[in-house]
Amino acid sequence: MNRLLLLLACSWTVMFLLVGGCSSDGAVVPVSGRVTLDGQPLAGAHVSFQPEGGASLSDSSAGSGSYAVTGSDGTYALRLAVGDRSGAVVGKHRVEINMRSDADDDTDRRTRPPKQTTVIPPRYNLKSELSCDVPPGGKSDANFELKSK
Repeated sequence: MNRLLLLLACSWTVMFLLVGGCSSDGAVVPVSGRVTLDGQPLAGAHVSFQPEGGASLSDSSAGSGSYAVTGSDGTYALRLAVGDRSGAVVGKHRVEINMRSDADDDTDRRTRPPKQTTVIPPRYNLKSELSCDVPPGGKSDANFELKSK
């Protein structure tokens, strides 16, 4: 009886390791770049990468999406939306760039900087035409040069 329990425990452990090792998240590599609008650095913009491969946007079989907020010089470095890891999964991604909203900001309104007035055309967010291929070695030049017109 003890041997049977030991055999069952070992087989469950092996199956757990095999299934866990075949996660749909895939390899995660560093991704960074710079966003400009009409040639000027775009500060405070949300950059999101969503892996393609699923039949719908709600299909996460291609892996977790990634996001970042651009700094004052327009640069960003992605982080996974799920978990506490830097980077993005390897493969082709749909990219959206939106301006940060101050609506959810918890800072005191008296000391908060003025609300962003920059408008990014829908072709870069809601109906994004942007994409990026993330290679196995990562990418440090995931740059996006947006045009307002």
